[in-house]
Amino acid sequence: MMLAYMPIALLLLFAAILAVLVIIIGDSFGPKNPNRIKYSTYESGMTPFGEGTRRQPIRFYRVAMLFILFDIEVVFFLPWAVVFRSLGWFGLIEMAIFIAIVLVGYVYAWKKGALEWD
Repeated sequence: MMLAYMPIALLLLFAAILAVLVIIIGDSFGPKNPNRIKYSTYESGMTPFGEGTRRQPIRFYRVAMLFILFDIEVVFFLPWAVVFRSLGWFGLIEMAIFIAIVLVGYVYAWKKGALEWD
C-alpha cells in the first residue's frame, strides 16, 4: 500500500532538493555589489516620502474575487466531463442549471460594473 505513494514522495523530495540547489547556485554565482544605497530601506535609492502603505482601491479586490469565483467554477467542469456519459440526461441538466446560475452571477457583475477597469 505504501509503495503506491513512493512516486509522490520521490517527486516531493526531488522538488525540495531542486529548490535548495537553485537557491544555493543563485547565491553563489549571482552578482554581488553591496553598497550603502543597496542596503538602505528602499533599494531604488530614492528618498521615501509619505506613508509606506497606501489604501488600495476596492476594484483590485473585487476583480480578484470575481476571477477566483469564475476560475473555481471551471474546476467543476473536469469531473463532470470525465463521467459525462455515465450521468446521462440527469448530468446534462444539472450542469445546465449550474452554468445558468454562474451566468446569472456573471451578468449581475457585468451590469453592476464590477468588470470595468476605470
